[in-house]
Amino acid sequence: MSEMATELHSEVQRRRTFAIISHPDAGKTTLTEKLLLYGGAIRLAGTVKARKAAKHAVSDWMEIEKQRGISVTSSVLQFDYDGFRVNILDTPGHQDFSEDTYRTLMATDSAVMVIDVAKGVEDQTKKLFHVCRQRGIPIFTFVNKLDRHGKSPFELMEEIENVLGIRSYPMNWPVGVDGNYKGVYNRRLAQVELFEKGGAHGQWVMPSTVGTVDDPAFADILGVDAHRALCDDIELLDMAGDEFDIDKVLQGELTPMFFGSALTNFGVRPFLEEFLKLAPKPLARKTVDGPIDPTNEDFSAFVFKIQANMNPTHRDRIAFIRVCSGKFTRGMSVKHVPSGKSVKLAQPQQFMAQERVIIDEAFPGDVIGLFDPGVFGIGDTICSEGKNVHFADFPVFPPEHFARVQAKDTMKRKQFVKGMTQLTQEGAVQVFRQPEIGVESFVVGAVGVLQLEVLEYRLKNEYGVDISMHHLPYSVARWLDGYQEGKTVKGLDSGVIIRDIQDRPVALFRNEWSVRWATEQNPHIQFLLVPER
Repeated sequence: MSEMATELHSEVQRRRTFAIISHPDAGKTTLTEKLLLYGGAIRLAGTVKARKAAKHAVSDWMEIEKQRGISVTSSVLQFDYDGFRVNILDTPGHQDFSEDTYRTLMATDSAVMVIDVAKGVEDQTKKLFHVCRQRGIPIFTFVNKLDRHGKSPFELMEEIENVLGIRSYPMNWPVGVDGNYKGVYNRRLAQVELFEKGGAHGQWVMPSTVGTVDDPAFADILGVDAHRALCDDIELLDMAGDEFDIDKVLQGELTPMFFGSALTNFGVRPFLEEFLKLAPKPLARKTVDGPIDPTNEDFSAFVFKIQANMNPTHRDRIAFIRVCSGKFTRGMSVKHVPSGKSVKLAQPQQFMAQERVIIDEAFPGDVIGLFDPGVFGIGDTICSEGKNVHFADFPVFPPEHFARVQAKDTMKRKQFVKGMTQLTQEGAVQVFRQPEIGVESFVVGAVGVLQLEVLEYRLKNEYGVDISMHHLPYSVARWLDGYQEGKTVKGLDSGVIIRDIQDRPVALFRNEWSVRWATEQNPHIQFLLVPER
């Protein structure tokens, strides 16, 4: 084995790249912070809830996030722990930002699903879970907020199976009474880990001397009632529960389940250590010519996110890439597959929220940011010069909310167009033109309403442009294949035909019924959910 091959194999083995997904307010950002805290990446955890305080969650860097106390962009966070190189993709929890979240999931090898113990499986959790399921991403479950009263662990297991259609295997089990848990019992190690009160990070592990939960030493420390309840629960799990099967986990058929509280650090360290052992290393990636192994010495990567103005002072644009194979080195020249051109990758960066570090090398599983002079688009492949790698297409999601926007001050039209162009390239919104209206206004489409609010906020704060926004009464977009310019589309009625940025015709409808009616009236036209590439 060559020196390069040996290095690649070693670095791939220790990489863990995963996303944290949840419904808003399940505690995802707090869990992310605590993982960083244990990884030594930060010294003090902030809190998202203290919106007016000076401290904010380390993974929330955009100003609007600090004001709202929600994550609206996907952060990329990296740290080392116990020999592993950990890449966390902290996805937006707000339901309006599902499109950015879905794209981010394309760059992961596994996902951690955070569930609120009191609320169980919520709507956004269902959506994100199904995206992971479609992609075959292994899912690990962290039941959060055990410092509060909530549903019983058995009830949550049943809910995960009934609502999500996946079996669960509790890796640990809460010890004590609902809302007043003393620690967690590690089923594999037959250990109880007890946690100190008062929010300290301290904890101590009490190993079982005989290897079972029946060890009388547990009864002495837990109290008779809590020990008896724990014995009964574990006996029931052992009799009626699933066997642990790592192959089923990796195939997305079984989810390992952990209990804890990110706010009080209860169960976080045991979860992190067990997760890193079980989670998959970087996997082979699908290309149009078959899978490409991460240990392949030819470099390949894809762009899954573009973010303008991460540093408002410098007006920069960063393309986030996921390294899929080979070794990335600073200053290397690669082939930009869509254009066929050679591109030099200068000043590559890794991120700790708004903190950036220039790096010299990266390996499969790593996520890095590249300065983008306007070359990259979401879903683009880059690879070693002389090669021709095409990764599978990215998912495209049709917008459901539409508005007409224009600059209030016509003197700022240049800044307005520049801002609209750059924010469109990020994929935050889709921009359309209505030729008969002229060039002074755009029609924008978004998956969620909040994206329109962020568009308005960012145009004002990053480009100095105030806009007027008029919401349109449409909820469905269809790309038209077979449409002839100037010909009437029957049944369009109160709908409208506009053009996307590639000048393809798009019809906007008020509802699905209107789409069905127009489809029946125009058999020569195909009404496409997403545009053909």
